[in-house]
Parts: sequence; structure tokens; C-alpha cells
Amino acid sequence: MHTSGRRAIGIIPARLAATRLPNKPLLDIAGKPMIQWVYEHACEARTLADVLVATPDEEIYRAVESFGGKAVMTSVEHRSGTDRLAEAAKSPVCPEADVIVNIQGDEPLLDPAAIDLLAEAILADPAIPMASLMCALSPHEEDEPAVVKVVTDLRGFALYFSRARIPYPRHPAPAWKHIGLYAYTREFLLTFPTLPPTPLEQAESLEQLRALENGYRIRMVATDFTPTSVDTPEDLEKVRGILSSSPSFP
Repeated sequence: MHTSGRRAIGIIPARLAATRLPNKPLLDIAGKPMIQWVYEHACEARTLADVLVATPDEEIYRAVESFGGKAVMTSVEHRSGTDRLAEAAKSPVCPEADVIVNIQGDEPLLDPAAIDLLAEAILADPAIPMASLMCALSPHEEDEPAVVKVVTDLRGFALYFSRARIPYPRHPAPAWKHIGLYAYTREFLLTFPTLPPTPLEQAESLEQLRALENGYRIRMVATDFTPTSVDTPEDLEKVRGILSSSPSFP
């Protein structure tokens, strides 16, 4: 638990339906399902008082319970992981928390230190409703739409997220890649799904823009951690190789 007295927990939204890699959370990686790797690494974060998986699928629920983890069943109707998180946060089985960290279920190489860096930023300031991570943008990623970019103000709050190159490099300027690890106050997490989708959110297909368009601040925290999401069979084989040779990663 954080020394401020405020309490943070991690929730991992996970579902079987995936276009490019069906049954992704349950795929075997070095003798464990992917969701177990994510769960165990999340549990190593010193800022989290508890971790649970939120899922609409009984197969995932049973898998999590089988390795000694905690899980909660959620609706199959949710449009996003944030909606699933909000339902889980209201569940009677969810531990009480001031801050909830949204942990991606397809990050078996998750670094617990990245969770701590993010959680500490929002635990330290109750006025911040939402926080996320960013890392340096590589030159080859500047024009890649799948790589989300972010620009911030001088205090580190997000000004805009885009799939396009931002800022335009007329003069040298820092360029940041957004990492999809989020932390919310419980109050804001429950508010967010009640906000209608917004024009920029729909144009960019980036849910976090809904918060900015409604006037909420997002604190961005710089990190050296670079995520390795498992979205394709090629990603899966790469991660299998890493964890088979170094199961204590990171």
C-alpha cells in the first residue's frame, strides 16, 4: 500500500474474442497461460494492494482461479476495457481502492516498475483524475498509425493524442509514444463510461481523447519501459522465446 494512505489496485480486463489472435489470454507461454504471466508481474508492483482479472468468459475466470488468482465476471456487452473496468470496480468482490490501474491483458513482459511509476503519480495528487505512460518515440514509428503519439504541456499533462505525427518537426522537439497503461481515481473511472463518445475520439479511434474533450486532465509520466504487446502469432512466438529463456523477466 502506498505511504500516502491512499490505496491502489490493478484490474486486468481480458476476453477470449480477438480478431487476430483468438483465445489470446489462455495461449500457452512457457508452460503458463498468457494471463498468468500478466497477473504475476502485476502482483510484483509494490504500489498495488491487490490485483484481479475482469472477464466476460468463464474459461478465463476458471483459469485465473486455477493458478490462485482473483477474477470477477463482467458483462459481454462492453465496448471497451475501460467499461469492463468500471463494472468490475463496482462489484462486491472488488477490493476497495482510491486508484485503479488498468493493466493490459496482452502484456506478458509487463514491468512491475512501470506500474509503480504510474500509480505513484496519481496516488501523490488526489486532484489528478487520470494518468498514463509515455516513452521516447523512435524515428521509424513517427508515421506509423498503429503507434499512438502524445504531446504534453509544460507540467506533463496531455494536450493531445494522435495516430498522426505530432508535433510537426519544423524544429527539433521531444516526440513521445503513448503506452496504454492507465490509472484512474475510482470516481473518474465510474464517470468515464457515462460520457458519450466524442468527435476527436471517434476520428482518431482513441478512447482517451474523450477525457480531454470533456475537460479532464491526463497526467503523462515518462518511462524507459517499452511494451511488447501480443497481437499476432509472430508476437506470440517472440514472447515465448524470451520467457522460455528467461522466465524471471523482467
